[in-house]
Formats: sequence, C-alpha cells, structure tokens
Amino acid sequence: MTLGTLTWVRALDRPDLLAPSTLAAIQAWSAQDAAVADAVLVTEIDPDLADTAALTEAYGLPPAASANCVLVAGRREGEERVAAAVVRATTRADVNATVKRLLDVRKASFLPMDRAVEESGMEYGGITPLGLPARYRVLVDGRVAVDDPGSGPTVVIGSGVRRSKVALPGALLARAPGVELVEGLALS
Repeated sequence: MTLGTLTWVRALDRPDLLAPSTLAAIQAWSAQDAAVADAVLVTEIDPDLADTAALTEAYGLPPAASANCVLVAGRREGEERVAAAVVRATTRADVNATVKRLLDVRKASFLPMDRAVEESGMEYGGITPLGLPARYRVLVDGRVAVDDPGSGPTVVIGSGVRRSKVALPGALLARAPGVELVEGLALS
C-alpha cells in the first residue's frame, strides 16, 4: 500500500519498527482475527518528523489520515481512572466533557509526559492505542471508524516508537480488543 510518499509493509513482518507491547498486541489480535495480519501495516519514518503536522507535511499525507492518541486521567473516590482518547488529527479530544463523563471523574487531565512514557512503555510522539496497559480504557471517536472524504478508510497511528507509524482501516481499529467506540469523543 502507498499512502502519501510512504511505503507500507505488514507490521508483523517488521517487528523492529514496533514497541514490544505494540507488537504483542498486534500478534495477539491477529491470532484472534486472521485479517489483522495483512491489514495492520507499518512504515519507517524520520523520528524528528513523528509529530502529526511535521509527518503530514513531509510525507504528503492527507491531514485527516492521522489519528492522535492522548492519555487522560482523573480520580474518583481515591481511584485513578486512565483512558486513551483516539481522534482524527483534524479534531481534538473532548477531554473536559466527554472523556470526563466516560471516566466518571470531576476533572480529567492529560497524563504527564514522563508518566505516559513510563507506564505505556512507548516513546512520546509514538504512543498508540495498540498495546497500552490493560487497566487503561481505549476510547476511539466514531469518526475514526468511518471513511474520511479526504483520506479514505485508512488511519495512521503511532507504533509505540517515534521512528515508525502504523496504518490500518479505521473500522478495524474500532474493533480492536478493548476498544470502546464513542460517538462525539472529538470536537471539530
């Protein structure tokens, strides 16, 4: 597959381009669903271009092709609740209303970078919904699951490391183990 100026290969054929937890998640998922092995792709990028705006410009990707994953936490009765919110890059996660309501917390905040990196086992700028700790909820905006008029069915997400990106159909990501599809998770 070609998307932008990047050449993509099966992620399972390039485990060196995936964080260990991301690789383990894709392997386990493909054992449950044979289509995953061929549908989840990876490409190598310049790690200095891992941020969405730089990636889009450098590699000719449609802006809506990328989906960003942010980690958010809040507390309720002394219990911390953490979620990953995945939204198209042309939108932003509704942390102050939708995520806060779904976590059932009074206040939701982005997880500090050092903690996000340590707990996820992933590099900042490469955090992905695939392979996060089991206690994290994975919330995916409904717009990620449907074809985007400007970018089609594929979404580009992190690989767990800054030197590569993963691509897969948004509808497939919405069916990944542990994913909760949420309409209205993103604000335009």
